Amino acid sequence: MKIVRRIGVPPRERGSLSGETCPDVFELDNGDFAVVGTEATDTLDGELPPDAARAEHERIVIVSRETLIRAKADLPDA
Repeated sequence: MKIVRRIGVPPRERGSLSGETCPDVFELDNGDFAVVGTEATDTLDGELPPDAARAEHERIVIVSRETLIRAKADLPDA
């Protein structure tokens, strides 16, 4: 599995001075997406709605609103 490209703009373009510790979204070579965000599984697991579930190997991560909005233009329609 390899990262093919960033989805959205680099952290520096979203105001990160260091560019080192910011949320990010990447497209993988298999078509899936990888997200760098703040781990929040313990905090949000009990907040999932009844029709949502998380497998033991999955984690809930927070990605800033700006990161996703700035990634929107790069997301494929299908």
